[in-house]
Amino acid sequence: MNNLYIYKFSVLTEQLFKHRFLFLIATTILTIFLGYRASFINADTRLERLLPASHEFIENSKKFRDDKVGGSFIRIAVANQGRNILEYDYLLKLQKLNDEVSLLKGVDTAGLKSLWAPNMLWFGITPEGFDSGPVLDNNILVDSPESMVKIRNNILNAGIVGSYVANDFKSSMISFEVLTYSPTTGERLDTHEFTDHLDHIREKYQALGLDIYVIGELQKISDLVDGFEQVAIYFFIAAFITMVLLYQYSRCLKATLVPIMCSIIAVICQLGVLNLLGFDLGVYSILVPFLIFAIAVSHGVQVINAFSHEVAKGRSNIDSAKVSFHLLHKAGLVALVSDGIGFAMLFIIDIGAIKDLAIVACMGVVVVIFANLVLLPIIMSYVGVTQQCVEHAQYKLEQKNTFLAWLGRFAEPKRAQVVLLITLAASLIGFEYSLQIKIGDLQQGAPELRSDSRYNQDNLYITSNFSTSTDILNVFVETPIGQCETFKVIELIDRLGWELQNVEGVQKVSSPATRAKISRYLGNEGNLKMMALPRDERVLSRAVSNIGLAVVSDRGNCSKHIITVELSDHKQTTLSAVVGVVRRFANTHNDNDIWIRLGDGSAAYEAATNEVIDHAQYEMLIYVYIAVAAMCLLMFGSWRATMCIVLPLVLTSILCQALMVAMGIGVKVATLPVIALGVGIGVDYGIYIFSRLQSYLKLGHSMKMSYLETLKTTGKAVSFTGITLAIGVATWIFSPIKFQADMGVLLTFMFIWNMIGALTILPALAVILYGPQEKTNK
Repeated sequence: MNNLYIYKFSVLTEQLFKHRFLFLIATTILTIFLGYRASFINADTRLERLLPASHEFIENSKKFRDDKVGGSFIRIAVANQGRNILEYDYLLKLQKLNDEVSLLKGVDTAGLKSLWAPNMLWFGITPEGFDSGPVLDNNILVDSPESMVKIRNNILNAGIVGSYVANDFKSSMISFEVLTYSPTTGERLDTHEFTDHLDHIREKYQALGLDIYVIGELQKISDLVDGFEQVAIYFFIAAFITMVLLYQYSRCLKATLVPIMCSIIAVICQLGVLNLLGFDLGVYSILVPFLIFAIAVSHGVQVINAFSHEVAKGRSNIDSAKVSFHLLHKAGLVALVSDGIGFAMLFIIDIGAIKDLAIVACMGVVVVIFANLVLLPIIMSYVGVTQQCVEHAQYKLEQKNTFLAWLGRFAEPKRAQVVLLITLAASLIGFEYSLQIKIGDLQQGAPELRSDSRYNQDNLYITSNFSTSTDILNVFVETPIGQCETFKVIELIDRLGWELQNVEGVQKVSSPATRAKISRYLGNEGNLKMMALPRDERVLSRAVSNIGLAVVSDRGNCSKHIITVELSDHKQTTLSAVVGVVRRFANTHNDNDIWIRLGDGSAAYEAATNEVIDHAQYEMLIYVYIAVAAMCLLMFGSWRATMCIVLPLVLTSILCQALMVAMGIGVKVATLPVIALGVGIGVDYGIYIFSRLQSYLKLGHSMKMSYLETLKTTGKAVSFTGITLAIGVATWIFSPIKFQADMGVLLTFMFIWNMIGALTILPALAVILYGPQEKTNK
């Protein structure tokens, strides 16, 4: 041991290892307790967590609806297995299905619409005048051809072909709103229980010979949660791959199992702490524990690598553990704190699901600090490593590795200049391409799920066979009390509806003005000249409030209207065009008599979310990089060191956005955090490499020699970690959850490029900024 460098350990190191047994006992008890608490963690399916709470659309909705929390619309298409719906048996089954759905807890029964709903009326002009009645009831339904003919005529006179009856008459629609909170008690609906009941009804009637198709935000979230049950499989696959590669790297079972065990402990404790704090896992933060596992493995490999090399030098297990902790705890702590601060920057995005993700990620980082920087070296001080591991570590230290020698040349001035020129060119090209990145969903249906998923197949059936839209945007109109049916108000609503109807992507506009026109037309023997707004406000009031048509105005004090806009899709171009028209019209015409505001509906929520994300995506990245740079500056005390670590991460972020453009992935709630997470994980590589590089520079080595020595230890661990984690995350590509597959592609790319940047661009920057013969850190 006389030839070994003697470290002066800090008080923290000495006290930690002096009381290591007590620490192990306390950690074991705490892990068991938190593991028990983790068993109670559930998926958070609250729809409001997916919305930007303080956005003007959400605020407008709360104000307009008197702070009543709205629900989610569900549409159920009931098909007669390729046959016409005008069959006695089908209509009886439809009636029973309609009744069962209406009795489900949470269904707004008054607003439920189907062929059997009492508010589904037909209208006609007869020799006796205007006539109306229910499309279908027990008095009409008789098992006879005459009855079927009458029902068909009622459907045609109701004008519901394409909306509540398929264009080919082979299926019909049931639509209703699910109130996620009770309007009387305020009790929150168990949405997962609701969709379970709905699935049970679906299976029951499919067994009776009907084909059932269900869509709606609530159903989509439920299908996502059901898909997460398979996510655990990919966790175990990634853990197994990591374990195999780690064993190949260390040639020691103990050095393989201990870091994997500590990483799993980190995940268990993370979930347990979340449960203690009253949090559940949101649908978009469900993957964060897997990322925490990856971060934990990354730091665990550094500890195992340092420990093995110290044992190979002849130190005892306890001394090797002390040295490993001494060498790595500062760099590891700074790296993990940088991760945590970077993740915390997600809090600036005012969307509950992303804030939940930030909490989960930050909590995971805190746990990793204890599990992999403290617990891991303590356990290794007891278990040690095998002789085979020691011999393998010695062999890796002594062998001449041509690949490492080739990497070492990146610390030469000429090669460094070439690398930086290539980096600059890649950054410029990637930046220009990344400017094409889109906000929001770029595909039909639910992009979070596979195109062949049950939900997207249901959505495809409904959009192919019905003309009704699944993307709704409501515009709120408010007036002084008693003034909602003046000619000025209804005429302005009519003009806005006309402008909206001529926007590309708008399928239909329903408003008090359209209702008044139809009412006038029907009440005047079908005279097309009468399909206009009368200036006599008494006549206009009767036309607007015709009880035979859907009433959307506030009849209590006559101060509110809703304009419902049905869109062909929820792509950003469509949403921004509609929102732009409404805002321009409102800015021009809002006065003391009328206030027009954008409101709720699935498309409105999507538009609000897109606006928040569009505003926050670059702001978030700026804050993430400021936080990471500040931590690097604090640790190394040098702007040059900070540049060496941060600039390679910037290139990865730019190229990641370019990749999203190439893959047709938009920036949305599910994908926005990936870039921040990638930066947080990637900074670890740079901090570890520069920390070790700095230690060799302080010993008097040249830049190239320092980097070569760094590559033999930390560099190998970084390359191994980057490749291993990339392979593990790459398995996500095969997940049934599309957004997990997208995250798998993006994170695999970021793991690889962060590793490449740390091994090539960082030394190139160092040699340019410091000089090839730099021997101290200035």
